Amino acid sequence: MSEPGPAIGIDVGGTKTAAVLVGRDGTVLGRGVRPTPAEDEQATLETMVELARSLMIEGVVGVGIAAAGLVDLEGTMRYSPNLAWRDVPLAGFVGSALGLPAVADNDVNAAAWGEFRFGAGRETRHMFMITVGTGIGGGIVVDGTPYRGAHGFAAEVGHIVVEPGGPRCGCGNRGCWEQVASGTAITRKGRAAAARHPHSALVQLSGGDPDAVTGAMVTEAAHAGDTVCRGIFVEVGHALGVRNPGQEVVVVRGHEKS
Repeated sequence: MSEPGPAIGIDVGGTKTAAVLVGRDGTVLGRGVRPTPAEDEQATLETMVELARSLMIEGVVGVGIAAAGLVDLEGTMRYSPNLAWRDVPLAGFVGSALGLPAVADNDVNAAAWGEFRFGAGRETRHMFMITVGTGIGGGIVVDGTPYRGAHGFAAEVGHIVVEPGGPRCGCGNRGCWEQVASGTAITRKGRAAAARHPHSALVQLSGGDPDAVTGAMVTEAAHAGDTVCRGIFVEVGHALGVRNPGQEVVVVRGHEKS
């Protein structure tokens, strides 16, 4: 019996949508990336399909979708704090458009499974992964099986409240971990800093509009030596390290350390 063919993986985040064509052994055979039209549900779905089609070759057996938000066991995005999505049948839409079997899961659940199979978590039985990007997410593998909870929503550590009364989060709460320790926090603090310091490098990079400041601009200015932007990274790094809501687990080449 011949080995199953390659598959396409799609990662949908609040900032960008990426896709890869992968072989059965995890080898990446092709890549593509586009900005996520995060405020437009239909446009985001169409971006996913277009990216997948750009990587399509003969023999592709299916599509896996990783999305930032609460994805249930049937592959439906029930809620996303960083995307304009509510009750969107991700697997059903993409699978139908491409004529292929499709599955969908939370992006960090998918990333944790990938690390467990092919990356830093190989040869372990248990693994806890935290990712930091536009938001903060978590993924858990227990006894070699992804742990998703009763409805598929386990390990949403980014929405643990660590600063009561803090910045409003896309989930509706105030002071969630991802609001003080993620790319979102860097952007928000950068815009506030630009408004306070009208002659700063940030204002120049944003064309004179503090509301146009992005996390990438804060990073560029910090690398160039801007003390205000470096201070932002100190604040966000402190919030990320000190307020870690779970026990740190470091996986190193098949060994676990607590």
